[in-house]
Amino acid sequence: MPIPDFQTLMRPLLQAHADGKEHLNRDLVTHLAEEFGLDEEDRREMLPSGRARLFDNRIGWAKSHIAQAGLLTSPRRAISTITARGIDALRAHPERIDLRILNDYDEYREFRNRRKMVEDGENAASEVDPQENQTPEELLENAYFKVRGQIESELLAQIKSAAPEFLERVVVDLVVRMGYGGSRKDAGEALGRSGDEGIDGIIKEDPLGLDIIYLQAKRWEGTVGRPEIQKFAGALQGQRARKGIFITTSTFSSDALDYVSRIETKIILIDGRRLTKLMFDHGVGVATASNYEVKRIDSDYFTDA
Repeated sequence: MPIPDFQTLMRPLLQAHADGKEHLNRDLVTHLAEEFGLDEEDRREMLPSGRARLFDNRIGWAKSHIAQAGLLTSPRRAISTITARGIDALRAHPERIDLRILNDYDEYREFRNRRKMVEDGENAASEVDPQENQTPEELLENAYFKVRGQIESELLAQIKSAAPEFLERVVVDLVVRMGYGGSRKDAGEALGRSGDEGIDGIIKEDPLGLDIIYLQAKRWEGTVGRPEIQKFAGALQGQRARKGIFITTSTFSSDALDYVSRIETKIILIDGRRLTKLMFDHGVGVATASNYEVKRIDSDYFTDA
């Protein structure tokens, strides 16, 4: 089932503390996962960056917000317990507790105003957006991947509009950045040197050249089908080659993908979308505009406070 947003988790999280006992963070995560019927696959779903679990992150932010309103307190690291105000809140709001409810508390409004002052650089009203269902990490990461997606689309458009030989330059720069091909000079000389049908170039798999990889790099308008991949596989067999990479600015048909999964020769298919993702990851054709360092509270620092 869909993972509930962090506002939806607020009251169930507070209710889990209703017994007045101290609760470990990991136990709360397990309890709420069971309450919402989440399976292991749901529990393992990650934020876009892959650095934290989505469900755990949302519980963490739900807990942070209700704690800012004084409904929960943390006597020790990774431990939380309900306050008298939290008990009253459960009685007063039997259906839902969200940002709008939390905004009734002075401490929470002060917290929101402090945060808005940091964001805006000036005093801000204590209004709460009831649609604010994403955690700060989700907002930041989703914005990042939106920008990244736009850049990758622009990269592909640039490659398609350039001269055909420009793709060769892209491939050379990329394989060297990824650690293949030896030096850029070696990779540049290798690509486009072979006259064998179906093979555009040969690069070293490692700097010493202990193994080699055969390449085909083509700008394509339509979908690349199985016949083209079979030709490439045949060319590899003619060279007694074990590995090949077929790169295109287009896409591959399902038959082509199925074919390479069943043959003995290892052929990697890189379509336009994957090509631009690799370019982005390895800094080919892109330049850094801004860097943002995201920090978190160091709980160990405050353990003995």
